[in-house]
Amino acid sequence: MGRAAVRLIIFVLLFLTAPVWATPGDSAPAQSGVREGTTEVDRPRVLPSQPSEPAPAVSALPSSVADAPRIGAGVLHLPPLPAGFNSFDGHWLRFVYHPSSRERVQPLIAQADAVRHELTERLGFPVLSEVRVEIARTPGEMATFAPSGAPYPDYAAGVAYAEIGLVLLSLTPVHTGTEQDLGEVFRHELAHVALHDALNGQPVPRWFNEGFAVLASGETSFVRMKTLMMATVGGSLIPLRDIERSFPSDETKALVAYAEAVDVVRFLVRREDVHRFRALIAELRSGKAFDQAVLDAYGVELSTLELEWRDDASRRYSIWPLLLSGTFFWVIALGVFVWAWRRKKRRDKLTLQRWTREEAVEDMQRARLALRSEAARVHIVLATGAEIPMGQLPPPMSEIEVPRVEHDGQWHTLH
Repeated sequence: MGRAAVRLIIFVLLFLTAPVWATPGDSAPAQSGVREGTTEVDRPRVLPSQPSEPAPAVSALPSSVADAPRIGAGVLHLPPLPAGFNSFDGHWLRFVYHPSSRERVQPLIAQADAVRHELTERLGFPVLSEVRVEIARTPGEMATFAPSGAPYPDYAAGVAYAEIGLVLLSLTPVHTGTEQDLGEVFRHELAHVALHDALNGQPVPRWFNEGFAVLASGETSFVRMKTLMMATVGGSLIPLRDIERSFPSDETKALVAYAEAVDVVRFLVRREDVHRFRALIAELRSGKAFDQAVLDAYGVELSTLELEWRDDASRRYSIWPLLLSGTFFWVIALGVFVWAWRRKKRRDKLTLQRWTREEAVEDMQRARLALRSEAARVHIVLATGAEIPMGQLPPPMSEIEVPRVEHDGQWHTLH
């Protein structure tokens, strides 16, 4: 009873805290130390003047997501380096940061090669041949780093301009009082650029682009997991075709759309389907439409694959309503109480048994000591003679009784 309760509690705790989005081998391997490269202080670089032209309209390509906007080949240009900022040249990756931000940038430099390797393995093609990462101190400063004429999401802590290999990051969260994992944002934006490189710029649905970036970054979110669970149990999942070009404007539906995007991509890159996912990237890279590429890579139509994912989600989330119900927690609490009571009772019983054994040993030792003391005892008995009157001589020695000694139950005369 006790062991079963403990195992149930441990299983529930692990199940509640385990990342839902990650699959084995998803996280990038940790890399200690700092990559080789050169650091230098850059002066402002003036680019050749560009002919004045109106700001281009935002492309409606399906693969354009908020933090990875697309404008069109040949329109965007790398902006000049910010004045007074340092740069670290790591061959394929160049970091640009303020000298005061050096300690925050070092972990990103250390993990950059590992992230690049992991993205290359996922996608099956060499990616990230040349990337510049500019790290601002505040979101406002990051906005000034954006290329001219490019849309910029003012609510994002990072943005990737994949067409020109530019990633912008902010050290300070957009909303005051919120926490931000700079490493996750860094990996997220690199994933957008890597997917663009692997596809040679071919468009893909928004849910696929965003879902891949979230999955590759290792981001976890209990809110997203709970949203997907409620939508699965409540039957309110959104068909993928409805979020192919854009996410819903309604906040609740948008949360469901983001949660679906991540989980569908997780379903596509499962360990047993890694080779199929790479085949999908190859088909998309060749210019095939997304539906046809899915059919060629996975052997089923996208609609069938979506039904398989829904079945998989139903199996994984069917137990969650029970786990999140108040009755379940009362049952767990009762089980913990019973287990603790039985454990205390068993411990008290063992303590009493130990005391009984110790007392028996002490009694036996006392009995042995008593026997040894009795055996070693010697009694000397002296006969008390009659009182001798004054003036008379004592009787001869032969008439005086000789003392006797008792030893081992026998009497002996002393000579």
